[in-house]
Amino acid sequence: MAVIVLKEVFKTYKKGLRQSIEAVKDLNFTVEKKEIFGFVGPNGAGKSTTIKILMGLLFPDKGEARLFDIRCDDPVARKNVGFVPEQPVLYDHLTGEEFLCFAAELYGLSQKEIMSKVWKLLELVGIKEAGKWKLRSYSKGMQQRLVIAHALLADPELIIMDEPLSGLDPIGRMEIINLIDSLKKQGKTIFFSSHILHDVETICDRVALLIRGELKFIGKPQNIEETFRRELQKCVS
Repeated sequence: MAVIVLKEVFKTYKKGLRQSIEAVKDLNFTVEKKEIFGFVGPNGAGKSTTIKILMGLLFPDKGEARLFDIRCDDPVARKNVGFVPEQPVLYDHLTGEEFLCFAAELYGLSQKEIMSKVWKLLELVGIKEAGKWKLRSYSKGMQQRLVIAHALLADPELIIMDEPLSGLDPIGRMEIINLIDSLKKQGKTIFFSSHILHDVETICDRVALLIRGELKFIGKPQNIEETFRRELQKCVS
């Protein structure tokens, strides 16, 4: 079963009165259930635009995007989705524990579920010892781990991650890679963008390469660095 479907998706941004930029052009691909799907490309390739369309934050000018066979402009499509944004905005006066408890209440979890889940998730992402610290004292990597814990609160079937390894040191990256792999073993579907090609090659079942808004490659991640260089060279030559 396809968890994500994009069909002939176009998105253009206005630039001034007469200019426009095509962020994504005729984007077509699917992501299957229980798959780790990597989404790579240089800065400005259209990766974040695509993710915003999937999350209902932007709407395509043409084409259709679906989650669980529901159009992405329908909030019901995101009922079973956890989201890790590239640049999260956190309430820095809260502690890690308070932030997750607040989010869990918004999800509608019971107090019993909240108390059971929050500290387990803090431990899962490796910041249990910082659960009582104010978020203003968290490093970028710690914030990233907290946002991943937030995305897992409602036990979603699909987790969409925009640069989830950003800000993490090599040990932290490996821990999150192992976490992503364990989520797949639990039956989750993972869709994530990254500019760290080695990590994508290590854990992904399939990968899509986006350059200047166009899909240049989709398939197995082996030799993705070589594929990336080859396709990028075609675009600049």
